[in-house]
Amino acid sequence: MKKKILSVLIITILTVTLFGCGAGEDDLPKIGVAIYKYDDTYVSTVKNSLINAADGRAELLLNDGKGDQGTQNDQIDLLIQKGVDVLLVNIVDVGAAQTVVNKAKNADIPIIFFNREPSLDVLKSYDKARFIGTNAKDAGVIQGEIVADIWKDKKYDKNNDGIMQYVMFKGEPDNPEAVARTEWSVKRAQELGVKTEELGLQVANWDTELANRAMEAWITKFGDKIEFVIANNDGMAQGAISALQAANYNKGDPNRFIPVVGVDATDAAKELISKGYMSGTVVQDGDAMGKILFRSAMNMKDSKPITEGTDYQFDETGVSVRIPYKSYTGVGE
Repeated sequence: MKKKILSVLIITILTVTLFGCGAGEDDLPKIGVAIYKYDDTYVSTVKNSLINAADGRAELLLNDGKGDQGTQNDQIDLLIQKGVDVLLVNIVDVGAAQTVVNKAKNADIPIIFFNREPSLDVLKSYDKARFIGTNAKDAGVIQGEIVADIWKDKKYDKNNDGIMQYVMFKGEPDNPEAVARTEWSVKRAQELGVKTEELGLQVANWDTELANRAMEAWITKFGDKIEFVIANNDGMAQGAISALQAANYNKGDPNRFIPVVGVDATDAAKELISKGYMSGTVVQDGDAMGKILFRSAMNMKDSKPITEGTDYQFDETGVSVRIPYKSYTGVGE
């Protein structure tokens, strides 16, 4: 009889233990993550940092929007159906942000947009909507300062006219980051005394291959008239450099070098800078972004301010957090 009672107790304990373990896993917070496309180098850095931060502490439901807003909308609908505690959204099209906010609001799920910034009106339409990113203007300002510093070396003024003839790669037509970087990279350089002439501007959708093809066309059209290449991101800068190298520029000969600057400070860009094939970039800290995204998501789940436990504060809007940029030219790094 004692053996029978002991057996029942052991079975009961094992059952409680097993069910307890299962419940613990099920009780992990669920964070739904919608990314505009996985093959963006900077966003991939953010994603990997987020995964590392969440390891063992939350369940991430990751989705690749593949650059299509309709696909991303469907993914967000599914995440809501799965009962996620928080939504992290790197939106494909900022023009669709209100639709996405409405989805989250109707489900009473907190939402944090990151990297690609919706309008302030959209963010303020829901008291559980926030944005984490950068100040769009700052990347352009820092890039312009890099440009001005490089242009001090008169050897890059090939025709000795005192004017910097440049080509520009823009990320997207209406993306706030792309618009600000395009404007302020040139405006800041001008403020620092650089006279400029734009030979060409190409919207290349942040894409390396599209930038490569556009640069090939510009080399054919303008040749040595191009004195500077400015790109909204390192991916497009990398594409431009590939085209330049195919035309025997930027391969180590100082007499056949055109300065190229980008934004993001990707590993590929840093390597190109270290080899002397690229002149500079602007650091957008993807690792820091991933860490604060996770901390902020956990805070929102617990109805705390998203900045609690971080080194960041809201900006003047009261709904956005900005991660600062800094320059990278390989000098002293």
